Amino acid sequence: MVAFTSFLVAAWAIVGSLAAPTAESIADAGPDFELRRTSLARRQDYTQDYETTGTVDFTSSDTGYSVTFSGAADFVVGKGWKTGTRRNITFSGSTTASAGTVLLSVYGWTTDPLVEYYVQEYYNTGSGAAQGTKVGTLESDGSTYDIWKHQQVDQPSIQGTNTFWQYISVRQSKRSDNGTVTVGNHFDAWANAGLTLGTQNYQTVSTEGFGTAAGNSKYTVS
Repeated sequence: MVAFTSFLVAAWAIVGSLAAPTAESIADAGPDFELRRTSLARRQDYTQDYETTGTVDFTSSDTGYSVTFSGAADFVVGKGWKTGTRRNITFSGSTTASAGTVLLSVYGWTTDPLVEYYVQEYYNTGSGAAQGTKVGTLESDGSTYDIWKHQQVDQPSIQGTNTFWQYISVRQSKRSDNGTVTVGNHFDAWANAGLTLGTQNYQTVSTEGFGTAAGNSKYTVS
């Protein structure tokens, strides 16, 4: 997330037993987590005060989400899984942007080390979340991705205000309608560039907007 981006997270549903799921059951499971801006009380370990100017109207279903926004200083919403994996993620829908900066990404976090990561599929201005140092490229899913790393110092995170790394893959041939992201390819490319992930936290398809962003997104996720 770019500097000063803030958000709220909440588990939407917990499905299944407490036993660790098999790789097959993880791959077959549908989305079970939503990332939204109205549930701070549900995440006691997240202390960021999430307030933004403008309007952000978010709704979700079992299979996806939609969001309409205007004059938004900063937000992130999405749909995905409470635990990230190397899964292949397919999205289908659309994003329109009439102001500010708007991104569509596979977005997640790990802990130990604390890392915020993006596989950025669409950005309407500049290079979206890309910042810091470019450390390589990756060929995946029909495009070249530029790989960036950037350190955030004393910024909001899923563990409160903290210092952490961002790993950002930016797709050169942008797409906002549909596609599949082979997440494992990005994990491997980051590792080859010396970028270490930790224990997986949530993993979502997300829309992010900042800079008085205006527009809308609607997606199904699988």
